[in-house]
Amino acid sequence: MLKNRKRFILIASILVLFSALSRFVGLYIDWLFFVETGYRFVFSRVITVEVLSGFGFGVFAFLFMYVNTRLINRIEFPAASFSINGYTTVSVNMDRIAGLSRLLSLLVSVIFGIFGALWGAGLWNQILFFLNGVSTGVTDPIFGKDVGFYLFKLPLYQSLSSFLGFLLFVSLIISVVTYTIKRGIHVGRFQLFIAKEIRIHLGVLASLILFKTAFGFYLDRFDLLYTARQIITGAGYADVHARLFVLNILTVLSIVAAVSFIAAFAKSRFKAAFYPVGAVIVVYVIGLVAYPGLLQNFKVTPNELDLERPFIQHHIAFTRYGYGLEKIDLKPFDVSYDLTAKDIQKNDITVRNIRLWDEGPLLKTLSQLQQIRTYYKFASIETDRYMIDGKYLQVMMSARELSYDDLPSKSWINEKLVFTHGNGVSLAHVARITPEGLPEFIVKDIPPVSITKDLKVTTPEIYFGELTGSYAIANTRIPEFSYPTADGNVYSSYKGSGGVAFDSLFKRLAFAAHFKDAKILLSSDMKSDSRILYFRNIMERVRKATPFLSLDQSPYIVVSDSGKLYWMIDAYTVSTHLPYSRQLRNRVNYMRNSVKITVDAYSGAINYYLSDTDDPIAKVYGAIFPGLFKSLDAMPEDLRRHIRYPKELFKTQVSLYATYHMDDPKTFYNKEDLWEIPSHAEKSMDPYYLIMKLPEEKSEEYVLLAPYTPAKRDNLAAWFAARCDAPNYGKLMVYTFPRDRLVYGPRQVDARIDQDSYISQQITLWGQRGSQVIRGSLLIIPVESALIYIQPLYLAAEDKGGLPELRRIIVAYQNNVVMDQTLEGAFQKIFGSRGLIPSTPQAGTASLPASIGDLAREAGKTFERMMQLQRQGDWAGYGEQMKKLERLLKEMTK
Repeated sequence: MLKNRKRFILIASILVLFSALSRFVGLYIDWLFFVETGYRFVFSRVITVEVLSGFGFGVFAFLFMYVNTRLINRIEFPAASFSINGYTTVSVNMDRIAGLSRLLSLLVSVIFGIFGALWGAGLWNQILFFLNGVSTGVTDPIFGKDVGFYLFKLPLYQSLSSFLGFLLFVSLIISVVTYTIKRGIHVGRFQLFIAKEIRIHLGVLASLILFKTAFGFYLDRFDLLYTARQIITGAGYADVHARLFVLNILTVLSIVAAVSFIAAFAKSRFKAAFYPVGAVIVVYVIGLVAYPGLLQNFKVTPNELDLERPFIQHHIAFTRYGYGLEKIDLKPFDVSYDLTAKDIQKNDITVRNIRLWDEGPLLKTLSQLQQIRTYYKFASIETDRYMIDGKYLQVMMSARELSYDDLPSKSWINEKLVFTHGNGVSLAHVARITPEGLPEFIVKDIPPVSITKDLKVTTPEIYFGELTGSYAIANTRIPEFSYPTADGNVYSSYKGSGGVAFDSLFKRLAFAAHFKDAKILLSSDMKSDSRILYFRNIMERVRKATPFLSLDQSPYIVVSDSGKLYWMIDAYTVSTHLPYSRQLRNRVNYMRNSVKITVDAYSGAINYYLSDTDDPIAKVYGAIFPGLFKSLDAMPEDLRRHIRYPKELFKTQVSLYATYHMDDPKTFYNKEDLWEIPSHAEKSMDPYYLIMKLPEEKSEEYVLLAPYTPAKRDNLAAWFAARCDAPNYGKLMVYTFPRDRLVYGPRQVDARIDQDSYISQQITLWGQRGSQVIRGSLLIIPVESALIYIQPLYLAAEDKGGLPELRRIIVAYQNNVVMDQTLEGAFQKIFGSRGLIPSTPQAGTASLPASIGDLAREAGKTFERMMQLQRQGDWAGYGEQMKKLERLLKEMTK
C-alpha cells in the first residue's frame, strides 16, 4: 500500500513538473516577444495582476474549503463491521478511514485552491478596470449612476458574486453529504437529528448563502438595464414599477432570513429557520414572475406607447451613445437631374476615381497575372488612395505573400530557413483598364516596378503578413530566397530587428521545447545573430501584444514615402455593460474605433495610436498601460494620410441607424420611418469607398458610403457617409432624399438594366459558348445634386481558371441606361459631349490613344485579338473587337 502511494506521488509529481515546465517555457517565449516589440510593461502588468489575483483567490478558496473540511472532520465515523455469509465478521479500521478522510479533505482544498487561482487570474482585466475606472459624464436614468460604474465596476462585482456563490454552494453540499455519511445527520422516528456543532456549521453556511443571495438580488437590479425586450433593450415600465421594487424587498428580506436562519437552526427550530427562506421564495415567485406579467398584460400592453415612452427614449439615446451615432450630421439632399457636361468635367476627380473593379474579379485576375509563382498568393484586395503625379487617386492593392501550403518542395529547411517572406504588392487604378479589359497596374511584378516616381517600393520583403502562420529563422548560413528571375533565383539575408536573436544555447533550447522541434537546437545552420521570427501573422501578433483590443478583420497594406510596407489595422474597444443599449449577436453593446495600429511588414514593429481621445475605455487602458497609446499626431504623416474609417464599424452603424435615426418614441414604436440596407444580387449592399466632393464642400475627399431604402420599398431614402480624410476624419453625415419624388434604388436600376433590350441581348450572347458574364457591384455615385449609377460587366471562361476581363460599363442616369466599353464612352452617350473625362494616365478610363501612330498600333493589336477570338470561337468577343477596330479606323480618318 505504501509503495503504491509513493509511486502515485512520484508519477503525479513528474506530471506536475512537466506541466509547470511547459508553462514556464511558454511564459519565457512570450516574455521574449514582448521584449522584442517593446511592450514588456504590458506583459509585466498583466502577469503581476494575474499572479496576485490568482494567489488571492486561490488562498481564499483553499482556506475556505480547508476550514470547512476541518470542521467536518471533527465528527468521527461510527464503528462499523460487516459479516460475510453470516459467519465471518470483519471490523472496519476507523483510524485508517479517518486518515483517508483528512487526506481527501486536504486534496479537495488544494483542488479548490487551484480552481480559485485560475478563476482569479482570469479576472485581471476586470480588476484593472475596477482600479482605474473613470467617469464618463453620462448618467443612467434609473439609478442615477455614472455609466463608468457599469463599464468598470459592475463586472467585477458580478464575478465576485458568482465565485462566492459557487464556493458556498459546493461547501454546503459537501458538508451535508459527509455529515450524513458520518451519521451526524440522520432521521429517526420521523424526526431529524443533527448534532449541535453540525447545526452551527450548516447554519453559518446557509446564512452565508442567504447573504450572498441578498447581494445577488442587489446586483440583479442593474441587470434590468440589459434585458432584451420586444421593443427595447433595458428596463421598461413593468421592470421599474414591479421587478425593481420586488428586488429591493428581496434584498432586505434575504438579509433578515440569513440572520434569523442561523439563530433558529442553532436551536434545532428547523421549521422556524426555514420560514424566512420560504418567504423569500414566495416573494420571488409572486413578485418577479406573476406580478410583473400581470402588470404588463393588464396595464402596460393596453397603454404601451404612453407608459413605455420614457424608456423608449432611454433606449434610443443609449444605443446612439454606445455606437457613436449621437453626433451624426443630418442634412437634406435635394435630388435634381440637371447635370451637364460641364458638371461632369467639374467633378472629374470623382468621375475618374469611380471604382470599376470589384474585389472578387480583381483578386482572380491578380492571382493569374501577378502571383508570378505558385508559392505566392494574394489573400485579399483592399482599397486606398494616394497622391500620384499630383492627382488624388483611389487604388486597389494586395500584398504578394508567401503561401507555405503551395511550396514546390516541403522540407524543414525550405519552410523555416529558405522561404521566409513574401515580396511586394500589386497596385492598380480602381477604374483604368487596358484595351484587353485588364487592370492597369501602377506597381507590379517582382521586384516591384512602378510607373510613377511618387510610389516606389524599396523594401518589398514581407516577413509579417496575413498568411504567415508559422515561425521562420532568418539570417542563417543558408541564403533566403528573395525572388525569381529569368536567369535564376535571387537570394538575400534578413537585416531587420524583428524576432529574437539566437545568442545563447538556452534560447535555442527554449524555442525547441516550445515549438516541439529539435531541429532548432540541432541544426548547424544557425549563427549567433540568426533570428527566429514568430507570431508572424499580423492579427495573431497584435492580439498577443494587446489581447484586450478587438481587431477589425480587414487589415490593409500601405506603401510609405520611403518605400517601406506597413500593415494598418483598426482596433475597437468594446463592452457588454452599457445600460439600455442594443446588443449585437456577441452581446456587445458599446463599440468604438479608438485605436489605429501599424505593423512593419519587414521588422514586425507594432505601434498603437489613439484616434478617439473621448473614449472612456481607451482612457482606462491608457491609465493601465502608460505609454501604450501614442497620439495620432505622432503617426508618421505618410502613414496618417492612409487611415480610413473601418468598414466593420461602419456596417454596424449603418445597420443600427436604419432604425435609430427615429428619435421620436412614437415614430420608433410604430416603425413609421424604418429604413433598410438595399439588396443587390440577392444580398445586402456593402459600403464602398469613394473619392467625391460632399455637398457644400469645396474639394474632393475620401468617403465611405452606404445607401438606404425605406422598409419594404425599393426607392432610395438616404445615404450615409463617413469621412476618412483629416481634419474631418470620423465625422458622420446622413443625407436624406425628398419623400415627394422617386429616387431610384438598386433593385429598380437593376430592373431597368434587365429591361433594356440591347443590354440584355448582349449579356445573353456573351453568356454562350463557354463564357461567363459577371455583373459587378452597382455603385451609386453622388455628383453635384444628382445620382449616377455604375455597374461593370466582366467576362470570364466558365472553368475555374477563367481570367475575368472588364468588358463593359453600364451607366444609368435619370431615365437613361447606356452600356459602353469605357466610362467616357458611356458618359458621352448620356451627356452628348466629348472629352468629359481627361484622357491622361490618371483618367480613370480606357481612353483611345491620341496620335496616328498610337491609333495604328492599337488597330493592329485589335486585329490580332480579333483573329485569336475567331480561332477560339468567341464570336461575342470577336464582335466587340470589330466595333473597336471600326472606331479606331474612324479616328484615324479624322
